[in-house]
Amino acid sequence: MSISASTSASVGEIADWLGAQGVDGAIDVAPDEAATRITGAASLACATAEQVSYYDGDRRSADLAASTQAGLVLTNEAGREQLPETVCCLVVDQPRLAFARVLERLYALPARPAGVHTSAVVDESATIDPSARIDAQVTVGAGARIGPKVVIGPGCVIGSNVVIGEATRLLARVTVLDDSLIGARCVIQPGVVIGSDGFGLAQDNGVWRRVPQVGRVVIGNDVDIGANTTIDRGALDDTVIADGVKLDNLIQIAHNVRIGEHSAIAGCAGLAGSSEVGRHCTLGGGVGLAGHLTLTDNVHVTGMSMVTRSIHRPGVYSAGTPLDTNERWHRNAVRFKQLDRLARRVKQLEKRLGDSPTPEEDS
Repeated sequence: MSISASTSASVGEIADWLGAQGVDGAIDVAPDEAATRITGAASLACATAEQVSYYDGDRRSADLAASTQAGLVLTNEAGREQLPETVCCLVVDQPRLAFARVLERLYALPARPAGVHTSAVVDESATIDPSARIDAQVTVGAGARIGPKVVIGPGCVIGSNVVIGEATRLLARVTVLDDSLIGARCVIQPGVVIGSDGFGLAQDNGVWRRVPQVGRVVIGNDVDIGANTTIDRGALDDTVIADGVKLDNLIQIAHNVRIGEHSAIAGCAGLAGSSEVGRHCTLGGGVGLAGHLTLTDNVHVTGMSMVTRSIHRPGVYSAGTPLDTNERWHRNAVRFKQLDRLARRVKQLEKRLGDSPTPEEDS
């Protein structure tokens, strides 16, 4: 069951929204359907006659599409052929994108009055735009600058000299430590920590000494950061998260990491110090990046892969062994340890037979 929408709209109004937002497709609606009222959104399986859903023509969901009770389905040409004729449809080129646009309107956050809650503690040298909202139990440090229409949710801690750009939202219990810079229109989920010390250590006669981390965290515009993700400040240079980056929950971004524009990283990924991710990259859940390596633009790493070397060519990359029964996994693990010895024996046999592999075979 989905949460309640903040507003409702007719099918005709939704068609107008999509047209105004430049969504491509045949978004015209029949006059007898235009007045149908949509009060929320749900999946194909659960949607009622007052809810909108979407269907992209995926055959795996064809049975759900054929039996859906949704009052409106956003679909493409392929999907329209699989939906009952009685279902009201808006045909668009990218149904999921159109669905997202509709959700943004139906579930828009209600406007909240500006001002500073009486329980907030704000340093007298901090600057807060009159249109910003500071909720209960927030702390704002010396020299911090809070921009127009910023919302800082309950329990957040804003350090000294932090800058937060226009219309950025910190939902709750977000910690932004000293000197961090956050751009405009960012959304930062509960429990995020920005600007904590990186893992910098030096050996001193067998004893670890902490190396002070003196860089900053610099976050661009339109960045989303999921719950309990941590972004460490740079050791000397800045840790940089560029415009449009999307980070899931429980991600570790170490010191001096740089993530390029419009890259997306799924939950539980870990990026070691000074690693660099290019633009328009994706990292699946649980991916690990070793330190001091570079991924070029448009690299896509599938879930649970361990990246131990730089990647200089765009493409899709994977690592790791798939799940198997414990018995087979143990047998294969033993054979894996024998691969180097077997490879050497094969090379020796090739030399004896004069059958050396071609460069293509060797790669």
